[in-house]
Amino acid sequence: MIKKKSIKKDNAVKVTFVVNGDDSRLPASVLGDFNEWDPAVHPLKKRSNGTYSVTVTLPKAEKFRFRYRSDDGLWFDELDADGFEISDVDSENCLLDT
Repeated sequence: MIKKKSIKKDNAVKVTFVVNGDDSRLPASVLGDFNEWDPAVHPLKKRSNGTYSVTVTLPKAEKFRFRYRSDDGLWFDELDADGFEISDVDSENCLLDT
């Protein structure tokens, strides 16, 4: 699940990426254009409600590619993404519009 909250004074959007806590691919990180695809930058943290999440502040009116990656290297998608694309290396990326 993806939650978006506009921050008017900063012309930005807080984007929260949420994964159900019973997903067998956890622990994981969200990687994308916004963090140079670095798994150490935005790891999903376990929350008291059983989910895993991380919040990222991004500029408004932009489009980003992203995916989740488990700690053991398995890539997986966000089904609630704003879209999907097939890249030139025959892999799929999720799309996020802010």
